[in-house]
Amino acid sequence: MRVASLVTAAVLALTLTVASASASTSTHAQASGGTLTFCSYITYPPEEFYQGTKPAGSDIDIGTEIAKRMGKTAKFDNTGFDGIIAALLAKKCDAIISGMNDTAARRKQVNFVDYLSVGQSLMVKKGNPAHITNLSSLAGRTVSVEVGTTNKDFLDQESKKLQKQGKKAIKVQAFPKDTDAAAALKTGRVNAYFGDSPVVAYYIGKDPSFAFAGSPVNPIPVGIAIRKSDTATFTGVKKAVNAMYTDGTMKRILAKWKMSAFAIKT
Repeated sequence: MRVASLVTAAVLALTLTVASASASTSTHAQASGGTLTFCSYITYPPEEFYQGTKPAGSDIDIGTEIAKRMGKTAKFDNTGFDGIIAALLAKKCDAIISGMNDTAARRKQVNFVDYLSVGQSLMVKKGNPAHITNLSSLAGRTVSVEVGTTNKDFLDQESKKLQKQGKKAIKVQAFPKDTDAAAALKTGRVNAYFGDSPVVAYYIGKDPSFAFAGSPVNPIPVGIAIRKSDTATFTGVKKAVNAMYTDGTMKRILAKWKMSAFAIKT
């Protein structure tokens, strides 16, 4: 029967009201309580990855220190990168720390506290069998990237430029996980991988069958994303990042993960 009795309807209404109040309290507690929740796609070493079941990496260390300085405990929710801003706007987390580039398009939705300046690099198999040396040499080649990233957007734009010059397009293959994009190069499914320079350096350090191709390109600020309406979190995060640069904490964290070259020049 699709029409509930009056008693059943009343009980249902009361239940929904209590649930709604509980959800509202939970959201408020997350914003102002003892936990600072970060959305982070934990598949991007050395910035964020799992060591066993525990998140690790430079972003994890940085986020943990920021929360500590704000009098809170850091929590990291593994969130797919292509939906990570939507998750923040839906208040599933308080901020995003996930190697996210601070771009004009993203600033229309969120505010950023920049903490790194990172270029992108090409990675190839050792010996560079496809003879890839720069972006122009990608014409007609297949390149892997992580889905939803500015790296993919950048390659798509470069592909259009090459086509206007009468050259072949870049065959960009996007993968849900960055580790899958790197694995595609390992198995020969693509000619090159394109990602943030510290990530490429990490992969090469872990696997001698990989190598850099050419010089880093397109340096872009990397920032912690925060909802535009959440001025308290923005102010707290910005103050913490500035203090970490001033007292040398940021320098120590980046050195630990071999990312010193990507510190913001202050």
